[in-house]
Amino acid sequence: MPDLVLAIDQGTTNTKAIVVDRDGKILARASVPVEIAFPKPAWVEQNPVAIWEGVEAAIDSCLQQVSPDLPKVLGISNQRETVLVWDRHTSEPLGPAIVWQCRRTTDFCHELRGRGLEPFLRERTGLTVDPLFSASKARWLLKEVENQGISKDRVCIGNVDSWLLWKLTEGVVHATDVSNAARTQLLNLQTAQWDDELLELFEIPRECLPAIHHSSEILGETRSNLPIGSLIGDSHAALFGQRGFLPGSIKATYGTGSSLMTPTQKPRISERGISSTIAWGLNDITYALEGNISVTGAAVQWFGQFLGAEKPAEKVAELAQSVIDTDGVYIVPAFVGLGAPYWDEGARGIICGVTRGTSSRQIARAVIDSIAYQIRDVFDLMQIESGKPLQALLADGGATRNDQLMQFQADILGCPVLRNTSPDVSALGAAFLAGLACGVWSGVNELASLPREFNQFEPKMTDQRRQDLYAGWQSAVAKARCKDR
Repeated sequence: MPDLVLAIDQGTTNTKAIVVDRDGKILARASVPVEIAFPKPAWVEQNPVAIWEGVEAAIDSCLQQVSPDLPKVLGISNQRETVLVWDRHTSEPLGPAIVWQCRRTTDFCHELRGRGLEPFLRERTGLTVDPLFSASKARWLLKEVENQGISKDRVCIGNVDSWLLWKLTEGVVHATDVSNAARTQLLNLQTAQWDDELLELFEIPRECLPAIHHSSEILGETRSNLPIGSLIGDSHAALFGQRGFLPGSIKATYGTGSSLMTPTQKPRISERGISSTIAWGLNDITYALEGNISVTGAAVQWFGQFLGAEKPAEKVAELAQSVIDTDGVYIVPAFVGLGAPYWDEGARGIICGVTRGTSSRQIARAVIDSIAYQIRDVFDLMQIESGKPLQALLADGGATRNDQLMQFQADILGCPVLRNTSPDVSALGAAFLAGLACGVWSGVNELASLPREFNQFEPKMTDQRRQDLYAGWQSAVAKARCKDR
């Protein structure tokens, strides 16, 4: 039997599945779209049953492509911070999956800040106070369950990784890994375990939560006896899939939002809007610094839909390609506030620098450029906080297919951007971790030696031009944050 690894990458807008061989070559892939609902302003939900059915469909499609060969192990990468609750006896969801983008718990987060708890939470969890993280959303869901008269001893709480593991093992295993647990704001970053003070603060019963495991270990089996060998959050999986194992590596995943992550040897608590988190758990725990940007690719989709384009992202890219720059136009896509490094939920999206000569072409280019500016906001701070020189940016995700964006990213950073040519880097990370758990690969040194392909973009912009453009961006962000705008 060939050493094949099946990996799921359950994302915000689609679920992917791939089959990888021992050389890291992708032999099969499938993708299933996932619907998103917006029941109220700034509320974002998904259907847990639809998420699971999409995973089933993606797996079936992949396995048909490699039949009759069967994979040796399964790995799971998932959208993070999206939280749901279900009945441990019936496996039926007890509410929607509240997506990481959802802001319904903003008032509770204001309350936590008002009580002076933000320094405590940052020190204990590595995270700032924000509705992005799972704990406040889990609290909200539990309140809804209580209102239905359902006893808490029936309730399982988990992020998407735990839900998929539960379904794959037919309710036998309720678990998560350290990378996903680190994004809940319920994990003590020093002990890598659930923290009693945090559980009390967010009113989360410990018995409802999954057991915490390393990212690479056999967690259970599917009904067809396929071992499940990894759980890992998608951003962490992308760093692992990029083979960014050592401090000094930094990757950016360009998706609906974006995440920058760089590994560190120990937790580094930042006061500058950068999160400290766990990258993954192998034999030991690897820590990381991370910056989460709420809206990047979603801004491109928004503007394309605003224009009524049949293919929104393609239309925006086409318009942006038709101009050499924005002619002084900036857009700050603070549609749900601003994430790292600002963490300002009161910020709102703005377009500034508009003149009578501005057209949809300049605005489209400004939308594309806004992604690169937001990446630089975080990259610059990580350069300071990591204590390691960050000499190149490893890039992955759907938006990286845009050469114009990648070149502007290199220009505005002033350093090379290395674009991974695989569209499935997060899934690859999950596959590598699962393969390590069952001996497909011997260790990270063997993974580092596997072939990989990337395109390199070198900066071409003058230092003065770079400084002027970035100063304009910073001015635009200040306007987006102004409470009197």
